[in-house]
This record gives sequence, structure tokens and C-alpha cells, in this order.
Amino acid sequence: MKLYVYDHCPFCVRARMPLGLKNIDAEVVYLDNHDEETPIGMIGAKMLPILNDRDGHMGESLDIVHKLDVIDGQPIFDGSPTEALLTWLKTHDATVNTLVIPRAPNAIYPEFVDPEAIAYFTAKKEATFGPFAELIAQTDVARAKMEAALDELIALLPNAERPSIDDIYLFPVLRGLTIVPDLTFPQPVMEYMTMMADRCKTPLVQLQRVI
Repeated sequence: MKLYVYDHCPFCVRARMPLGLKNIDAEVVYLDNHDEETPIGMIGAKMLPILNDRDGHMGESLDIVHKLDVIDGQPIFDGSPTEALLTWLKTHDATVNTLVIPRAPNAIYPEFVDPEAIAYFTAKKEATFGPFAELIAQTDVARAKMEAALDELIALLPNAERPSIDDIYLFPVLRGLTIVPDLTFPQPVMEYMTMMADRCKTPLVQLQRVI
């Protein structure tokens, strides 16, 4: 079994989470971000994650999560995410993107080691979100908004000791935010992230950095 991913991608982190939480043996393969041929050859589209197993190739992160979830016959990611958590994620999505998207093409992630991959990502995302320089210029305002939002999140945090579908939605977003310099996480949020990262075997970005 192979799981093709990008390390920066929250949807890919979703698909990786069951591997760690359920001790599923699979090879995680990081593709270069500018590699179009490989994913298109597997599922007909340039998108990840992609699961390759005896049944063939599967895209769509939540479909992959649910397929991995039932391997041991003890599903824990069934049901629907908490409505209040979905509202929080939707409300703050634009702020998250402002902070994370322009910082994502960073060689800290294996898919961006090749400068061509950085150029490819930058061109694609700037066409959607605008020039990265303009997004970076909004950092102070966006960071203050995000820190206020993280304070609000404390009351909505899932229980990291009892993983559920809520974690599949929340943890990848929080992990992505750990690339943002000087973003302060409230202690309960940091404790949640640290425990979930350990259990998922998916380290926070700040812990991957070479200081």
C-alpha cells in the first residue's frame, strides 16, 4: 500500500492521520509539487492525496480516510464533524490562507526541494489568491485575527486521546499554521496539536525546522 502526498497539504495530512493513529503499514511517497504526470496517470487529475492498494488508485482525502478507517474493523472516523467546529473552520479559512499559502512553497517540505516546484506552486496559487508579497504584507493583521480565533477554539477542541472525525478536519489546518513565524498558540491548542502530531506520527512544521 502506498499513499502519495504533499507534506504541506492539509488534505494529504488528513489521509496520513489514520496510518499513525491505527498503526497501518503503508509507504508514504512525497511527490514533487510540479509533477503533473504521476497523479494524472493514476486518477486523471493533478491532485493528491492518492491511495494505491490492491483495489487500484483512490483520490479524495475523506474517501481515503474512511477506507483506511475500516481496515481493522473498528472505525473511529464515522459520523459527522461537530457543527460548531465546521463553522469555526469556515469562518477563519481566509485568514488561514492569507498566513499559510504564501509561506507554503518552502524547501522545509520535500515537495518543494526543487526550485521548479516552488515556481510552479507560486504561479498557480498567485492566480487564485493574489501576489504572495501582498499576502505577506497582511501578516500582522492576519496573525492578530488568527490568535483571537485560536482563543475561541479552546472551547471547541476535540479530545486528542479519543480521536474522531473532528480531528481529521481540525488537526491538518492547525499543523499548517505552525509554519507561520511568531504565531502564538494558546497552551491548550498547542497541547492538542502536540499530542495529535505524536499519535499521527506527523510532526508539526515548526518541529521539522532546522533552527
